[in-house]
Amino acid sequence: MTDTLTLQGFPLLTLIILLPLFASVIVIFLDHKNSRLFSLFTFVLNLFLSALMLSQFDASNPNFQMIDTAQWISSLNIHYTLGVDGISVLFVPLTNLLFIGVVLSSWTHIKKQSNLYYSMLLLLATASIGIFVAIDTVSFFLFWELTLIPIYFLISLWGLGPNRRFAAGQYTLFMLVGGLPILIAFVLLAVNGADTQYIFNYTELIKQTLPADTQTIIFLALLLGFAVKTPIFPFHSWLPLVAMEGPAGVAAIMTGMKLGAYGLLRFAMPLAPDATASFHWLLAGLGVMGMLYGAIVAIRQTNLRKLLAYASISHVGLVVLGLASLNLQGIQGTVFQLLNFTLIASALFMLTGFLHHRLGSTDIRTLGGIAVTMPLLTSFFFVFGLASMGIPGTSGFAAELLLILSVLQSHMGAGIAALVVVVIGASYFLKIYQSAFLGPVTEEGVKNAIDLQPKELAIVFTFVLIVIIIGIMPELVLNIIEPTTEQWILNFQP
Repeated sequence: MTDTLTLQGFPLLTLIILLPLFASVIVIFLDHKNSRLFSLFTFVLNLFLSALMLSQFDASNPNFQMIDTAQWISSLNIHYTLGVDGISVLFVPLTNLLFIGVVLSSWTHIKKQSNLYYSMLLLLATASIGIFVAIDTVSFFLFWELTLIPIYFLISLWGLGPNRRFAAGQYTLFMLVGGLPILIAFVLLAVNGADTQYIFNYTELIKQTLPADTQTIIFLALLLGFAVKTPIFPFHSWLPLVAMEGPAGVAAIMTGMKLGAYGLLRFAMPLAPDATASFHWLLAGLGVMGMLYGAIVAIRQTNLRKLLAYASISHVGLVVLGLASLNLQGIQGTVFQLLNFTLIASALFMLTGFLHHRLGSTDIRTLGGIAVTMPLLTSFFFVFGLASMGIPGTSGFAAELLLILSVLQSHMGAGIAALVVVVIGASYFLKIYQSAFLGPVTEEGVKNAIDLQPKELAIVFTFVLIVIIIGIMPELVLNIIEPTTEQWILNFQP
């Protein structure tokens, strides 16, 4: 059962999606100064609309709300359908906040074809928000594939490395291959749904009881497709490459929005619950391998951007473990941690981008003594690093505690491995932090570097403020996600 809620009869979710889409067309015709101002204004307005949406959201209702639907292809029973529930509603404002951060972090660094750059960011925002609010599988898939266009151009045209075009091509190829099993699974779900018509609507699909063999095919196909985007080891190789070759803002988006993990949570598991329960060991195994691999490789890195990429792979392994637990704490921890990625992982990449634009490198051999000349950047990097390690008082603590406790209950061995990885994570962060930020100044570039400027400071201060507030009062998040996650977990009860 769904609940329809719009503000004074207006389709609010559609407006939140279409606003950046229309802006992406307009900004093409603007000059450098006006294109960035117009883009910032668009995202700020969209953040306001997202906050308005959140204020209208009934957290006690576990069902989809603010439904906006229209018939699209009547002969195939395909509809354009949007909606939010406790799992997805917080991703909408945080996504807009992330894109505001990316625009401000690009303010003085993007000069070449800046109107096209901001147009691609706006288009990517439309596709990303669409993924979170689409509740028709065709709509979801179209938004999913739409992300490929702006990301390809953002990496290939404004990347930081000499192999940026290769990185853009490899990423696009990975995602195209990953999209194929997702499409196959959605088609199988549609044709197995009813005797008289196809079913693409999520709320109808989740009510189906499919044969065990069909569920197995659907689950494995969706797992494969979403694993590439997440990324889950061993489908991860594109992320370190994009982190090194792409622009810092794109790396912040790619590590901050785990769209693949969201796809697992929203579609792969609840639409094939029996297969999920049968293959929980596969999810757990992939999670453990990703955690250990990412942490072990990260500890060997000498470049901040590459370290953060492998750390992201390790952290997402813990999220997959939380999904494999199939208990309430694990699912709540998963949603909480995915929200954290948008705040913590993206902020770390933006700070690393600030370093690169000042010094031309993020390799620790060219750094050292940054704390002397850039104390603000050093301090904020340390705070976000602590949050990524799950230190009490930060939002990372509540999420990691829920995840680790849930895994210890369901997969004791994997839970112990997760505890070991937490220690490894602290060691690699502190090691590279000491080398890159502390000690004497040895490089001329570091000696002459300037600290965070007002726009940059506004970004990181806003992010760290949210991280600390949620860390102190995690119930602000848990109260919103709890009813929906409680209903979600009922899919796996015998």
